Amino acid sequence: MSEPRSLSAAAFVRLVAAREISARVRDKNFIISSVVIILVLVGLLGFQVAMNSGGDESRIGVIGGSAELPQALVAQGEALDVDVTVVEFADEDAGRTAIEDGDVDGVLVAGEGDPELLVEQSAGGQLQGVVQGAVAQLSLAEQLRAAGLASLDVPEVAVRALDPGSDADGQRVVVAIVGTAVLYSLLILFGQFVAQGVVEEKASRVVELLLATMKPWQLLAGKILGLGVLGFAQILLIAVVGVAGALAFDIIAIPGELVSTAISVVLWFVLAYALYAAVFAVAGSLVSRQEDLGTVLMPTTLVLVAAFVVGIQGAAEPDGPLAVVTSYVPGLSPLVMPVRQAAGDVALWEVGLAVVLMLVAIALVVRLGGRVYAGALLRTGGKTKLREALRSERV
Repeated sequence: MSEPRSLSAAAFVRLVAAREISARVRDKNFIISSVVIILVLVGLLGFQVAMNSGGDESRIGVIGGSAELPQALVAQGEALDVDVTVVEFADEDAGRTAIEDGDVDGVLVAGEGDPELLVEQSAGGQLQGVVQGAVAQLSLAEQLRAAGLASLDVPEVAVRALDPGSDADGQRVVVAIVGTAVLYSLLILFGQFVAQGVVEEKASRVVELLLATMKPWQLLAGKILGLGVLGFAQILLIAVVGVAGALAFDIIAIPGELVSTAISVVLWFVLAYALYAAVFAVAGSLVSRQEDLGTVLMPTTLVLVAAFVVGIQGAAEPDGPLAVVTSYVPGLSPLVMPVRQAAGDVALWEVGLAVVLMLVAIALVVRLGGRVYAGALLRTGGKTKLREALRSERV
């Protein structure tokens, strides 16, 4: 009988990763958090649709006047970006009744003499602007005909925008801010999943069985990889739902630049997760009870909060010293640089430098964190200090 073949390091990592994915997919907290994030995103899209669909509208009654009056009211409404509906009444009594019942905003009496606008209490600027503009247009046309002039050759005013890309810039900033908020939430969520999983294994002594067959770094790498796959899939799903929803509901016209902003946020998540997952795993290995987990996670959580706040401020002042400096700081850059890229002109070398610094930081954190993780994983009975964990790992 042949001896059982030992698994390779990569196989151990894959086994742990698959175990983490399987466990979290069945976890109620993960399912609830995923559903809540999607529902919040869909709710924001629905709110924007409701806001955009609530355009300016006005129902105007007409008594008497020329046959051109209804067309003039509609044309003036289009000029003022108001959707005008004209309702014709036979007499003033019918118009008064419609005003009292709220069927129309006002009634224009355009019989003999000067025209008069009937309203319930007062005429808003929108209603008065539409009516006054239409009456003035018809009056001018009548005076021109009386003077023997059919029309005047009025040149069309051309519109030239001084900053034609400002709307697209604003949309990119909104996408970046929303993406950064989602990135921040997922980093907190999956970081806690990593830390909680480590503490659960320590408390149940499962880690002792696992370390009997694999090395600590393989267990750590498998945890980070497994939850990282779930996190990447989740933020990718959120990005697809957000972009597709915005396009489907015609909330914003997203060109390729805005899609690239969403992709940038997703890619920055990969770097940020690699860094923070290692930190959260090391923090979880220092304690043996869930009750003590909050104290060791607090410093890292505060760093994420600070990065998120700076990222939001960077949208208003992308070239400010605070935003520029923090966009290069590992740990802060994933939440600041995407907003800077969307809000202003960031050179390619700046993004490259931030990525390189993040990769260097990830390598250092994983190396040092792996040593702490290995030294603290089997220590139970309270909180382990970093120095004690490093000393145990050497031994």
